[in-house]
Amino acid sequence: MALFNNTRIVLASRPIGRPSLDNFRIEQTELPVPGHGQILLRILYLSLDPYMRGRMSAARSYAAPVEIAAVMEGGTVAQVVESRHPDFVAGEVVLSHSGWQSHALSDGTGLVKLQNWPAPLSTALGVLGMPGFTAYAGLLTIGQPKQGETVVVAAASGAVGSAVGQIARLKGAKAVGIAGGPTKCAIARDEFGFDAVVDHRSPTFAEDLIAACPDGIDIYFENVGGKVWDGVFPLLNSFARIPVCGLIAQYNSIGVFEGPDRLPVVMRDILSKSLTMRGFIQREFVYQKPKFLEEMGQWVVSGAVRYREDIVDGLQNAPEAFIGLLDGNNVGKLVIRVS
Repeated sequence: MALFNNTRIVLASRPIGRPSLDNFRIEQTELPVPGHGQILLRILYLSLDPYMRGRMSAARSYAAPVEIAAVMEGGTVAQVVESRHPDFVAGEVVLSHSGWQSHALSDGTGLVKLQNWPAPLSTALGVLGMPGFTAYAGLLTIGQPKQGETVVVAAASGAVGSAVGQIARLKGAKAVGIAGGPTKCAIARDEFGFDAVVDHRSPTFAEDLIAACPDGIDIYFENVGGKVWDGVFPLLNSFARIPVCGLIAQYNSIGVFEGPDRLPVVMRDILSKSLTMRGFIQREFVYQKPKFLEEMGQWVVSGAVRYREDIVDGLQNAPEAFIGLLDGNNVGKLVIRVS
């Protein structure tokens, strides 16, 4: 086999606050050669997700940080280029976790073949992948929406939030989305079918949210935190459920958070309103994956669940696209088309 370069993006330094391009470094290495039991993968698509900001930090979290000079981690769709593994042959397309690089070696662990995939392959990283499963498992397992209840979700035009709203409506609930700016609000309302959408950038955000939720909020799917949470919290009904999926408004924060200590008030309402608040990581519900793929696959194929993809060409553009993701610049699932 002729030797070509493997392009990879590594963590050059840990960001302080908002990441910058200087925190990443693009490297060219020799194309790896598979040994016995190994597979050489060519990456087709790379998923960019908010959780990656946490991996850039050395702070304590639910997963180990990316080490300095190591390849940035991330989910990928890849094609087998060469195989010395009995279960894989050249040409097969797989779901992998190969990170920010053009090629990768694998021993087959964790690879999922994408045979007879019901939608474009990139959806294995989006609506039929981790973000879609996060929405499905978090809402249905923790939120448990019931007919006629009000479900509110932040980042409603994003990969997770858009799926939450649509699944809530399929379960008979009212879906209220929160998004930033007129364009994203229009997409959440007109494309993803939310019953109401509120702009968190509006100076009347709190009043607008009250108007959209006249019967209060039964389920709040938390993706953002910050000022959005401040608007939602007073509207939570007794026995409300709050799946905590992400806190993107806080990922770049440094030091002590601004404002008064809200913890005593939050604890008081958790007690007096019998609230259920649970943080979760989608892998906790991995046993639900087969049901998710069957049910969500049917919804996507039938058009009952719609999705958007923001596809950026070129691995070299991943750092800038990722920073834009944290700034809220994208709509739908952000994917890098590597090859």
